[in-house]
Amino acid sequence: MCEYSADTRFGHANVIRFCGRPFADVDEMARTMTEYWNLRVTDDDDVYIVGDFIYKAAEPAEEIIGRLRGRKYLVVGNHDPKWMKGVDLGKHFVEVGHALFAVDDQRRRVWMCHYPCMTWPKGAYHVYGHIHNDRPEGFWPLLRTYDNALNAGVDVNAFMPVTLDELIANNARWRAEE
Repeated sequence: MCEYSADTRFGHANVIRFCGRPFADVDEMARTMTEYWNLRVTDDDDVYIVGDFIYKAAEPAEEIIGRLRGRKYLVVGNHDPKWMKGVDLGKHFVEVGHALFAVDDQRRRVWMCHYPCMTWPKGAYHVYGHIHNDRPEGFWPLLRTYDNALNAGVDVNAFMPVTLDELIANNARWRAEE
């Protein structure tokens, strides 16, 4: 099974306040997101992390990654390069993409980039991160009209990796909350 996630930002205290996450501190956030991840993901699942996986974590990245089940793929986000230095990425990730990534998920084409895009291949789903649960006024009015543009951020997906069908449902609900 394929699952998607973005903007976990393991280790980042300020993201709790910025996004209104329901955690007292980074330790509670890490424990909860790890528990949710491992309840859903098996070692046979493919998990596509669409950027900003770890940010300002006090513990080594290898320990965070090692606690999470599944075959992990990383689409690098703007906050990832710092923690990636010195990490044997090949040991922890099946593949790392520095701009975009495309896969087939149950005969549906999924085109991933950490940043929301305005265009992508016709008929594909565009899975992105970066904006968390924000709706930037500069481009949100247009982006929200694209049913095939799906925010994989944990802030709109119950703080866990989700399937493509769940992404579709969660994003429809998130758009309706405006």
